[in-house]
Amino acid sequence: MATYDTSRTAPFGAITVFHMVQSVSNAASTLRAWNSARVTRKALSKLSNRELDDIGLCRGDIDLIGR
Repeated sequence: MATYDTSRTAPFGAITVFHMVQSVSNAASTLRAWNSARVTRKALSKLSNRELDDIGLCRGDIDLIGR
């Protein structure tokens, strides 16, 4: 009778590659979020005080929204 062992763990190299790919993915996600916040801050900074007031913001709120 043949048996099949299903309780083996992944080889050490596979886990390391997974963590490396996950780290690169996390770094890319962080970079996209930073860039999105930067673009938002830049766009809001170009608005006049009246335009900011129309959307319910003031100059001091720009940094908080960009975060």
